[in-house]
Amino acid sequence: MLKFTIKRILVAIPVLLGVTLLVFTMLYFTEGDPARLILGDTATEEEVEALREELGLNDSFGQQYISYLGGVLKGDLGVDYITGRPVSEEVMDRLTTTLKLAVASIVFSMIVAIPAGIISAVRQYSAVDNIAMVIALLGNSMPNFWLALMLILFFSVFLGILPASGLYGAQYYIMPVIGISAGSIATITRMTRSSMLEVIRQDYIRTSMAKGLTEFLIIVKHALKNALIPVITVIGIQFTVAVGGAVVNEQVFAIPGLGKFLVDAIKARNYQVVQGGVLVIAIICSIVNLVIDLLYAFVDPRIKSQYQKSGKIKRIRMVKEEG
Repeated sequence: MLKFTIKRILVAIPVLLGVTLLVFTMLYFTEGDPARLILGDTATEEEVEALREELGLNDSFGQQYISYLGGVLKGDLGVDYITGRPVSEEVMDRLTTTLKLAVASIVFSMIVAIPAGIISAVRQYSAVDNIAMVIALLGNSMPNFWLALMLILFFSVFLGILPASGLYGAQYYIMPVIGISAGSIATITRMTRSSMLEVIRQDYIRTSMAKGLTEFLIIVKHALKNALIPVITVIGIQFTVAVGGAVVNEQVFAIPGLGKFLVDAIKARNYQVVQGGVLVIAIICSIVNLVIDLLYAFVDPRIKSQYQKSGKIKRIRMVKEEG
């Protein structure tokens, strides 16, 4: 498994390099002058040109990218053009809020979606199954920003029971978490149902029933564990979606997280912040994908034994060659 982990980390390196190149290229050709942004409209052309030279904005595309990449490898994401603070500090100050929202959303999604998917599969074509699938369809169809606005109108404007913006206590998390997790709940529910339906029709499930095991024990101990691999994959994907969805919801609910910070930076042509924020999100997504891959071995012993078996075969070949 150590070799597999190292291999997955090495695979993530070119992905992150590609992200830095893509984002840097897009922002390089975007209209707007960071030097003019920093100095304001009252600055003379000489002052703007001097600052451009100081920031290296007059260098070629290749020179600027290599310089930026060299800083990234040293942990330097640049300087915020507006505040003058290091981008790494600005991003980390807001990343905690975004991660709290994403983790709360995915946990809430799992708590709701996995039991709903199991019940829908076990009671296929029942009223519960039909209702769950209709709700899942609605969850997949509603855009996050529209749902967030509807939640504000209903719970804040009409009922007045939840705060409409900010993040100053537990009650402030309720609407953003619902807004972010709606699509995830729908996707995880449908995947859990589909995977469970495939598993409960297998011969070993019928054998367990014939032995007189209770339905609850069969579902939890035998069926669910074997149905979890595609569900885990979807959960990992939905976590990265939740991090991205926080960008929209933070803007709607005026939450001071990384998403709102990036949107404001894009409006202000604050390129260093945008590059640093996107790179941090890409790193988080790569880490999540690595964790999901490692979880496969714990859920399905066949995957772990496959890598152990391949390692044993290689060692036997080496011994034979030496002999």
